[in-house]
Amino acid sequence: MSEEQPNVTIIKENGSSGGSWLIGIVLIIALVVGAIFFMNYSSSNAAKNNAVAQAAKDVGNAAQDVGDAAKKAADNATK
Repeated sequence: MSEEQPNVTIIKENGSSGGSWLIGIVLIIALVVGAIFFMNYSSSNAAKNNAVAQAAKDVGNAAQDVGDAAKKAADNATK
């Protein structure tokens, strides 16, 4: 009995597949979304810091007004 070798056909693809393009597009989209998120976070953080600074300034002004009123009351009480 003779053994016959099976016929084997090898097919090689030349060029790149569409998967690499898809991965590239997904990475670009992720970078854009990340940049937008970072910019929004930075601007909201700055707005929060500005609001806190303004509130502290307002509290300082109110304390100054209370101090001035107390001084006036004390001056009027001694006259």
